[in-house]
Amino acid sequence: MSIAGVVDLLRGRPHHPVGSDGRMALADHLRELRARLIRSAIFLVIAFSVALFFYDQLLDLVLNPYNDARVQLGQKTETTAYVAGATGPLMLQLKLCGVAAIVVSSPYWLYQIWAFIVPGLHAHEKKWSRIFAAVAGPLFILGVLTGYYVLPKGLEVLIGFTPAGLQNLVEFGEYFSFLTRMLLVFGIAFEIPLFVIMLNLAGVVSGKALGRYRPWIVLGTFIFAAVATPSTDPFSMLMLALPMLILFFIAEAIARSVDRARGRGGNRTDQWSDDELSPL
Repeated sequence: MSIAGVVDLLRGRPHHPVGSDGRMALADHLRELRARLIRSAIFLVIAFSVALFFYDQLLDLVLNPYNDARVQLGQKTETTAYVAGATGPLMLQLKLCGVAAIVVSSPYWLYQIWAFIVPGLHAHEKKWSRIFAAVAGPLFILGVLTGYYVLPKGLEVLIGFTPAGLQNLVEFGEYFSFLTRMLLVFGIAFEIPLFVIMLNLAGVVSGKALGRYRPWIVLGTFIFAAVATPSTDPFSMLMLALPMLILFFIAEAIARSVDRARGRGGNRTDQWSDDELSPL
C-alpha cells in the first residue's frame, strides 16, 4: 500500500468510492471492511498502551466494590483477595488493561461498524439508526454505573455466607470475571426498552399489545432481575428491576404515541395481529 493510501486509511477516507449507480463491488466492500478493522485495531492498541500507564488507577477502580463489601462485613467474616500462580500478576494486568481498552475505545470501533453498515440503509432507516446509536450508548453506561453501585452490597451478601471460623479467599481472576458479567448484565438490561421501541417502529409490536401484557412483563422483569443478580438480597434485585420497569413504561408511552401518530392505535384490537407478528 502506498503512503497516500496509508494516510487515507488513517484519516478514514474511502479508498474505493461508490460507483455512479450507488453500488460498490464486493471486493471494494471487503477492502473497506479491512480498512475499518485496521483503524479499529490501531485505536485499540493505542488505548491499551494508555491503559497500561493507568494500571494502578484501574486496579483500584475494580477493587473498590470488594473493599467496600469487606468494610461492611467488618469482623463478621474475614476475606482476602489474592492472585494465583507465577504468571497471575502479568495476566491480571493484561486482562484488566485489555478490557479497559475495549470499553474506552468502544465509541470509535462502534462508529466504524455503524459507518460500514449505514451506506446500505434507506433514508428512514438511517434516521432511526442514528437515534438508536445516540440513545443506546448512554443507556448502557447508565446500566453499568447502576451495576457498579449495587455490586458492593451483592458481594457483601455472597461473602457473608462464609461459615464462622473460616476465611474467605477471593481469587482476583474469578472476581474480575464476575464483576464484568454483572456490569454487562446491567448494561444490556437497560437496553431492552430501547429494543421494544425499535420493534414498535418496525411495526412488529403495538403499544396496545404492550399495555395488555404489562402485568406479565412486570412479573418477567422481576424474575429476570432475581436470576441476573447473584446475591439473594432484595436491594440488588430492585436496583435492576425498578429502572427496567421505568424505562419499559416510557417505552410503552412512546410506542402508543407512535401508534397514534401513524393512525394505528385506534384500529388495533387487544389481540396480536398478523402484522405485529411479521418478521422484520
